[in-house]
Formats: sequence, structure tokens, C-alpha cells
Amino acid sequence: MKSSGNTILITGGGSGIGEALAHRFHDAGNAVIIAGRRQDALDAAAAGRPNIHTMTLDVESAEGVADFAARVLATFPALNVLINNAGIMRFEALVHARDLSDAEATITTNLLGPIRLTNALIDHLIAQPDAAIVNVTSGLAFVPLVDTPTYNATKAAIHSYTVAMRDALAGKVEVIELAPPAVQTGLTPGQESREGYQPLDEFADEVMALFAQQPTPPEILVQRVAFLRNAEREGRFDETFQQLNQFARQARGNQQ
Repeated sequence: MKSSGNTILITGGGSGIGEALAHRFHDAGNAVIIAGRRQDALDAAAAGRPNIHTMTLDVESAEGVADFAARVLATFPALNVLINNAGIMRFEALVHARDLSDAEATITTNLLGPIRLTNALIDHLIAQPDAAIVNVTSGLAFVPLVDTPTYNATKAAIHSYTVAMRDALAGKVEVIELAPPAVQTGLTPGQESREGYQPLDEFADEVMALFAQQPTPPEILVQRVAFLRNAEREGRFDETFQQLNQFARQARGNQQ
């Protein structure tokens, strides 16, 4: 992926990882479109950066995604990079029957959302020079957190989908996976300051250094996520699973 001169669409760009990457890609010489549900958050994220543009996006319906894709291509015909970053993370108890609305919303946003948006834009992207798709997954795609089972499952699914896309689009569109570790963002309550999570700016700086490598790695993996990404291949999955879940519960417990 080239480092400047792109027109980049980032979903979930109004906060957290999406906002941090939008700022850095903008400052590196790219036009950036940030999309999300809340116009006020998008406006705040774009403030002071004239080449960050905002568009609202409803990822919860196929019609909303299709409408958004038509609008973004009409307004930004040079679009050549899609970063599927929007996502939600909900805690769920599996030990009793429950309302599945959180699980269903997670699947719609984290899995169907990227699939629908990529599908709506793929014909356009294939026709663009230097086109790329970046799918944001998670270290939890490789070692699950017990308390967020549907989130883990959607990220594992997008990892698998990305592997298939990379082969299918070889020579046409560069396909990259970005798998973050636990980062200090607003993804879950209290996470912005949770001890032991990677500070957002530190994470974003490390990510941009990896994007700057030529060729761009097919997987953007900061050092902190290697513990999860490589657990199974290194024969320590069970141990890592226990360590991850013990750490996560302790970290959240310290903030309660």
C-alpha cells in the first residue's frame, strides 16, 4: 500500500483506532473520509484537518450500506483504499438463556457490515490504481475472551474472510489485516484508561511504521499482539487462553 496520495475511507473513524489512523493518514498526505453513526463525533475527529471529510453510515442495514456506497463514490470517485474498522464489543454471559440482541448487533456490525461494504465497493476498487482493503480484526480472533464470545467469533470470521479475499484479489487489490491487541479506546466502558492496555497513540504510531514498510506486510501486527497471534502455532494456546482471561478479568475488576 502506498503511503501517500490515496483517498482512504475509514469506517468507525469518529473515535478510537479509526480516528487515530485517520489523523495519521491525513498528515501523511492522504485524503481521508471518516464514516460513522454520529455526525458530532465525526466533526470532532475531523476538526483542524481540512482533508478529512465526514459521512454518516448506518451499517445495521443492507440498504443503508448500499446508499452510503453510492454517495461516497459519487462524492469521492478517486477512492482507492477501504479500511473496515467499525466494530462493537459487548460482554455476554453464556451460562444461562439470554436476550440475543447484543450478539445479533455484534454480528451485523462486525461481520455483515464489512462484507456488505466491501461488496458494494469492490467493482470500483478493482478499477483503481494502488487499491487496498484493510480489515481490522483483533488479537481475540486467535485466542478468545470468554466474556465477549460473539465479538471473538466475528473477528475470527473476518480473519478467515480476509485470507480468502487476499487470494481472490491477488494482483487486483492489496488485502491487509490489522489485528490490534487490547488498546486504550472507548470500545468498552472504562477501557480508555485500563491498566495494561496499549496506549492509543503508541499503538497508532507502531501501526503506521508497519504500514510504511515496503512491501506492506499482509498482516499488521504490533509487538503486543504477537502473544495472541502466535499462540497456537507456538503450541501454547491453552496457557495463553488462561493468561488472557485472567488478565482481562483482573484489569476490569480493578476499575470497578
